[in-house]
Amino acid sequence: MRPIGVVRSGEANPPRHWSISDVEGELEIYPRYREALSDIRPGERIVVLFAFHRSPRFSRRHLRQLPPTRSEPRGVFSTCSPVRPNPIGLSVVEVLSVEGTTLRVRGLDMLDGTPILDIKPHKD
Repeated sequence: MRPIGVVRSGEANPPRHWSISDVEGELEIYPRYREALSDIRPGERIVVLFAFHRSPRFSRRHLRQLPPTRSEPRGVFSTCSPVRPNPIGLSVVEVLSVEGTTLRVRGLDMLDGTPILDIKPHKD
């Protein structure tokens, strides 16, 4: 997989999940994908798939992890941990504006510089 852009948030410690985030920032999409953004509009929600590019390498010891909001370890597939067999994240963000290949959004839970892998529509 090759990134289609990067996240720009300036946020040093983003929330752990998009559902509790009010963080605003930008999705800078590479110019070669400009035409693919043609039907994204302010007010819409979009799904952003991204790479957990700073996560440690996954190993068997990560199969069960202790989430910060739990008292017992859970299987990684029932958590939102960034330490996963395939370090892919998913967030749903609100589009605030579209300017060229930059999407201004709200609801970021990604680090500044996070590689964006794909964008999909979100249907409530």
